[in-house]
Amino acid sequence: MRILVLGCDGYIGFPLALHLLQKGHSVYSLDSYVRRERVLSIGSDSLTPIATKMDRDHILKEWGMKEPIARVHLGASTVPEIVENVLREFQPDCVVHLAEQPSAPFSQMGVRMASITQSDNVIGTLHLLWAMYQSCPKAHLVKLGTMGEYGTPECDIPEGEITKDCLAKHRDMYGIAPCPMSGLLFPRTPGSFYHASKVMDTINIEFACRNWGLNSTDIMQGVVFGLGPFTEEKLLTRFDYDEYFGTVINRFCVQALIGQPLTIYGYGQQKRGFLTLSDSIQCLTLAIENPAEEGEYRTLNQFENIYSINKLAVLVCRGANKLGIDCGIKNIPNPRNEAETHYYHPEHQKLFDLGYVPTVDIQGEITKLIEQLIPYKDRIIEKVIMPTTKWR
Repeated sequence: MRILVLGCDGYIGFPLALHLLQKGHSVYSLDSYVRRERVLSIGSDSLTPIATKMDRDHILKEWGMKEPIARVHLGASTVPEIVENVLREFQPDCVVHLAEQPSAPFSQMGVRMASITQSDNVIGTLHLLWAMYQSCPKAHLVKLGTMGEYGTPECDIPEGEITKDCLAKHRDMYGIAPCPMSGLLFPRTPGSFYHASKVMDTINIEFACRNWGLNSTDIMQGVVFGLGPFTEEKLLTRFDYDEYFGTVINRFCVQALIGQPLTIYGYGQQKRGFLTLSDSIQCLTLAIENPAEEGEYRTLNQFENIYSINKLAVLVCRGANKLGIDCGIKNIPNPRNEAETHYYHPEHQKLFDLGYVPTVDIQGEITKLIEQLIPYKDRIIEKVIMPTTKWR
């Protein structure tokens, strides 16, 4: 397949491009490298020593990519025709859209960061949809969304849309009479300006499929952790652990390495879906190689299993102790505005139907991750770990 990866320099984008090249696909890539700049701007850096832009171009060329990563930004500051010209030239079978501002805390820092987030994400995706409509309307769009779009409603969460089975189940449980909602998008309750931008992406993509006949797979991804399948140092992906760009397991592992108590926001009973980076790459590849039908807007809820933050902290402590590292846990006031005790039962069957084989030994994966990070312990910047941005 001819695959265009947007956001090829990112945490998921770089190892995904390597994986697709390894499988024999023809890959072309875009990235603005703004993720590197934004992490540095808050005084942090990747814990792993990632290759320079030039070195990554050489690596990708060695793996079979014919062109270097093109420096293109998708947001409002870019002329839309630039994206259209790229698509017209490459004529991809699939466009993988990972090129968005990925941080909820970053979007809550203030009006400027909230505006950047929505401009980059919503307008960038809108530019892409128009470009696909004009240049390659048959191409399959694989877009990375987030399980955070749904929030934590007091009901089961289907995969994207309300189904007849969902309605029947709720009628049996709560005595709700049948109503003609089957096929409508399941209601979204975003918890940040970042998550709100993702919800707007969903609405725009679904409209483009319904109105123009585009086909898209919207990946509602859980929280990703780990370093992925490529462990040779020059092939390492970035590893962020700061309060803005670091995810919770990554942050916990770094805190364990420096002897800092694992900081649980609030009571730690919040539940979310999690998966390893290797699983994320596997799931994205399944979506790419099994495209949606023409005119179809398809949603896949992507995670391995659901864990509470308290459970994850215990797993990280066990992993650290196994490696001879003392580890403690500390609850701190929650800087986020979120339900701390809630019902959470999202469905995620569609990826299993496509052949997803999850990594089920999360304890082993966490222990392995801590061990992989030990050589980079001296690179940890302690001052960027603790939260300073309040969401309320």
